[in-house]
Amino acid sequence: MTRWQPDARGRLQQAAIELFGERGYERTTVAEIARRAGLTERTFFRHFPDKREVLFDGSNTLQRTVGDAVTDAPAEASPIDAVTAGLHAAGTMLQERGPFAGLRQRIIAGSEELQEREAKKLLALSAAVADALRRRGVGEPAASLAADAAISVFRIGFERWTAQDTHSLCEILDESLDELRAVTAGAPITSVRG
Repeated sequence: MTRWQPDARGRLQQAAIELFGERGYERTTVAEIARRAGLTERTFFRHFPDKREVLFDGSNTLQRTVGDAVTDAPAEASPIDAVTAGLHAAGTMLQERGPFAGLRQRIIAGSEELQEREAKKLLALSAAVADALRRRGVGEPAASLAADAAISVFRIGFERWTAQDTHSLCEILDESLDELRAVTAGAPITSVRG
């Protein structure tokens, strides 16, 4: 094992994803991840508190990105238009991680522990969106309703995006937002993709 190589964090993430995909999340150990990355367990724990956090490493960045986009939306934007700006920021950020995102989604779907962590991540994201809306002067319950609706759109759109490879995440999020608008307006839904 070499004493120092660049991008230990990235190598640990890559090794973990490969092993989770090959062996399953539950059957993969931190020692195996570190060994595959050519690093020590101690190095692993300098970067991640536990093996599941490899899959949730970008959560705080995503919350900041979405929250900032909601806050920075034009002053005249409605709450739903402000959260649309946040969803577009998330879509742009995550689009670059396409292959990783699909594998990550499959790994999470195969583990109750990871599904629970994903649900907590989405709750935190909803809270960040609601806080951003309140900073824009949106009162309650409108801020929480818009934030929860946005996160539902995000979750469903993300799942649809990782299950296909023909449309961008932003396109799918826009379709899902259009469907939400149609549902809340009482209009019939005409567009449904697989």
